Amino acid sequence: VAAVCHGPNCLAQCKKPDGSALVAGGPCTGFSNTEEEAVKLTGAVPWLIEDKFKELGGLYEKGDDWTCKVTVAGKLICGQNPQSSEAAADAVVAALK
Repeated sequence: VAAVCHGPNCLAQCKKPDGSALVAGGPCTGFSNTEEEAVKLTGAVPWLIEDKFKELGGLYEKGDDWTCKVTVAGKLICGQNPQSSEAAADAVVAALK
């Protein structure tokens, strides 16, 4: 599974076979709180990915705003923002080898 920018929002509802959150206990990322604030859309999203992943027990990681950041947790690959798209795709290709 791979998602970038706001795509990781969908991961908040995903569970592991034991019922825990998919992101729990592993590295994850998505659009950061500070990036969301910079585009003035904090009120337009159902939750902030950074806050939600931390709430679910994910080990949220972020780079500086608008820079590339990718996390890999087994078969779960996340990119922080659009600048992470190419590196996330590279991680998917590497995972498939």
